[in-house]
Amino acid sequence: MISSSSRWPRLGGKKKNSLAAAAHKPWTDTVLEDRPKRSGISPGLRWSVAGALLGALLALLCFAPAAWLARGLASASAEHLLLTDTRGSIWAGSGVLVLTGGAGSRDASALPGRVEWTMGLRGTSLLLRARQACCLNGELQLQIKPGLGKLEIELPAAGDWLARLPAAWLSGLGTPWNTLQLEGSVRLSARQFKLDWVQGRWAMLGQLDLDFINLSSRVSTLAPLGSYRLSVSADAQNVGQTRLMLSTLDGALILSGQGTAGGAARARFNGEAQAAPGREAALNNLLNIIGRRQGARSVITIG
Repeated sequence: MISSSSRWPRLGGKKKNSLAAAAHKPWTDTVLEDRPKRSGISPGLRWSVAGALLGALLALLCFAPAAWLARGLASASAEHLLLTDTRGSIWAGSGVLVLTGGAGSRDASALPGRVEWTMGLRGTSLLLRARQACCLNGELQLQIKPGLGKLEIELPAAGDWLARLPAAWLSGLGTPWNTLQLEGSVRLSARQFKLDWVQGRWAMLGQLDLDFINLSSRVSTLAPLGSYRLSVSADAQNVGQTRLMLSTLDGALILSGQGTAGGAARARFNGEAQAAPGREAALNNLLNIIGRRQGARSVITIG
């Protein structure tokens, strides 16, 4: 006779223990453990988010306001040259150029009319084209090449002058320009001119010439005083530094001087002014104002 214990297999050991544990385990834990593990974000959703962010970035670049360009110009010029009342975008816009004495200065002088610009790609660079009826000689072009931690701004070669600005605009720079209240014009020309911004500093290559044509001043009854040239050129022996050279083209007031600017050192300029023979009495008051008198000369020292 077969006993009941041999007829049916006994449930025991590890199998019995596992079944018992499962019976007492919450069903939610069992279901979650049995489900296949999946990533929190599907690949399709990732691509959708990336595409939306890229589209937003491109839209931001395409419609970037002209005020962005204004902020960049103010920062690069230590707030001496401002672009105000901006309209449009950085790619096509307009504004008013203003000279100031720098941050916190109350002196300011706006250039007549509005400057208009367009900007587009040329290879790996940006080409900025600017026009202004009052002062620019046709179309002024600047080639801008951004890089990692650096920026290059190059002025393509031009056979003629680039701009002719009213000398009265300089009064916005403050002392001594606001005292002199100059009249006449300032003509700008350049040769192989380029600006490099590296490690937070500007370095200049080539040469800029500023010709002050037929200047007169409210502090002198003699008009015009004369015409002068200020040449700004790169110093071949000191990288990042520029040389300043002032000379007289013609006139009753004779100016001369030289100096340096840029680099780690402070800007320095040493010059002198004197009257042409027979013009001493007419220029005596002006010579007292523009420098320190040493006999017939007036010594000009900056820095």
